[in-house]
Amino acid sequence: MTAKTEQIRIEEFNYPLPDERIAKFPLTKRDESKLLVYRNGKIDEAVFKQLSDYLPQGSMLVYNNTRVIQARMLFQKETGAQIEVFCLEPVIPHDYALVFQQTETCSWLCLVGNLKKWKEGALHKTIRMDDKEVVLSAERIKTTGDSHLIRFSWNNPQVTFAELLDAAGILPIPPYLHRETRESDLQTYQTVYSKIKGSVAAPTAGLHFTPEVLAGLDAKGFTREEVTLHVGAGTFKPVKSEVIGDHEMHTEFISVRRSAIENIRTNLGRIIAVGTTSVRTLESLYYMGRTLVNNPDATSEELVVTQWTPYHDTEEVTAHEALTALLDYLDRNQTDTLLSATQIMIAPGYEFKIVKGIITNFHQPKSTLLLLISAFVNGNWKSIYNYALDNDFRFLSYGDSSLLL
Repeated sequence: MTAKTEQIRIEEFNYPLPDERIAKFPLTKRDESKLLVYRNGKIDEAVFKQLSDYLPQGSMLVYNNTRVIQARMLFQKETGAQIEVFCLEPVIPHDYALVFQQTETCSWLCLVGNLKKWKEGALHKTIRMDDKEVVLSAERIKTTGDSHLIRFSWNNPQVTFAELLDAAGILPIPPYLHRETRESDLQTYQTVYSKIKGSVAAPTAGLHFTPEVLAGLDAKGFTREEVTLHVGAGTFKPVKSEVIGDHEMHTEFISVRRSAIENIRTNLGRIIAVGTTSVRTLESLYYMGRTLVNNPDATSEELVVTQWTPYHDTEEVTAHEALTALLDYLDRNQTDTLLSATQIMIAPGYEFKIVKGIITNFHQPKSTLLLLISAFVNGNWKSIYNYALDNDFRFLSYGDSSLLL
């Protein structure tokens, strides 16, 4: 199974996307965006605020409640050179909740812009916060691949790292928008239900939801559940290799409450994932559970879903069995929350275990997200994308939406 999937050529997932079709800004009203509805091979067109009219009865929507952090920081050297440090994931402490509470020092894996101008020594930045000044320093500890371990330290123990980012960080918007971050993005590039800080990119399918749309779903009896997957910068990484087997998926941090796993288990067969990040989380839960069914003593490291885990020939189990094994694992470890990571690659040939419908935007050519969509619609992505291109749909993060059933 793996061999066939690994040989998929990414060129088959290319399509012409003119720059003017990429939405540079969102609509003033989030829920006025267009909605393409794909079901039983047929395409309908609606407006996002009519979503509840098209969902199957009894659906449960699963949202990713991650919040985008202001992960880009600019440091000025005495020579005048500007160095950008982009926080990707916490290393010390290796926990999002803890790292934001740090009050003197923390270390992150970062991307560094204008690296050639930063040969040695620490970078310093004076940050004005209310009535005080804080000096933030960044020191390069080591380099792995194209990222760097950076130790941050600051001279005021009354200030948390979260507060420093809020005061001095810049919200990272997608590179394909070809513009600088604006004040308005601080609101528009967050979902209305975002709450757990940690992403460097928004789960953009959720950007269309408004309090009114959510209230409308509740009024019609649709249930909602939340999971957390912190989106990494790798989500924008185009597939550069000819075949997808040579592309390395980025690792993303997952946090799912016990009550959410129970709720998902109760609603199997009716799960609609809001966004590809929710899809990756839900499907990864299945493989973590499958690992536990086959090996109840598996360690937390062994639960991490690798890129090709789904394609290994292992004894299949039902989604109900997999989720039950996860709940038992939480009980044995006396914890209320599953904390893990996933590198899952969902591509044609993949069989969906939990997700029955997807709400998602229109993705970049030759991207792993387009591979995921193709897997879900049995290879029929071209007809969907051709319809969207022919009917003035707006593409990518701030663009229009689709409901795939």
